Amino acid sequence: MTQSVTVRVPAKVNVQLAVGAARPDGFHDLANVFLAVGLYDEVTVTPAETLRVTCSGPDAGQVPLDATNLAARAAVALAARHGIAPDVHLHIAKDIPVAGGMAGGSADGAAALLACDALWGTGATREELLEICAELGSDVPFSLVGGAALGIGRGEQLTPVEVGGTFHWVFAVADGGLSTPAVYGEFDRLTAGTRVPEPAASPALLTALRKGDTGALADALGNDLQAAALSLRPALADTLAAGTAAGALAALVSGSGPTTAFLTADEESARQVADALLASGTCRNARVAASPAAGATVV
Repeated sequence: MTQSVTVRVPAKVNVQLAVGAARPDGFHDLANVFLAVGLYDEVTVTPAETLRVTCSGPDAGQVPLDATNLAARAAVALAARHGIAPDVHLHIAKDIPVAGGMAGGSADGAAALLACDALWGTGATREELLEICAELGSDVPFSLVGGAALGIGRGEQLTPVEVGGTFHWVFAVADGGLSTPAVYGEFDRLTAGTRVPEPAASPALLTALRKGDTGALADALGNDLQAAALSLRPALADTLAAGTAAGALAALVSGSGPTTAFLTADEESARQVADALLASGTCRNARVAASPAAGATVV
């Protein structure tokens, strides 16, 4: 039996997050254009006496190490389907910001699933892995596939999106997290009594991605949760302003936040924007990354 398997998995940015009205089940229909970016977690699985989770890296102290961790839930879900005990040690080497709207937890779930499948030799099909991912959470399937995709439903029903070039980003990491349910709750409060349109992907945005046109992408970025995130965390407006003043072509809250994302013209501009953001004192850290990036991969 293999002694250990390591899987590398990327963070994501939502270049468009269109949010519909709350459904009877409390979820929202989405049109969610995901782009995988080159910031990675690595999950290593090793046979063990019992299921356990450890974590290292920045913000490791904020990662739950119990059965609620998506990596642990992924191992349990795959094991249950194949009638085996999920007795593995899952080690997460964390480099994706925690609770930052970049799908770090979801990434770990996808990575653990792929790693356990390889370790146990369960031979799960891509479809089966994606099915388990969708059960684990709305962002988990995209972490498995990477690249770029449009997610509809709650974001878990994916269609690949063509990307014709490389896009350069800066991610400003805020102090503390923002609860995704709280941000959606604030979205519901802010939109109460108004007609929330059906979510749909922006044709201009999809064209910009296909052509690799950074300027057109900058004009088309959108996040329907941004107003709710700013309402709960007004200081994020200062971070967005600092990045824009430093030369970013566009700025937006990533997903439900509180990480903010800045699209830049090239790698050199990205470094300048990152330096300016750090100097501004409006964020805890600023990370440079390019996209698209490959999905979960055994290394």
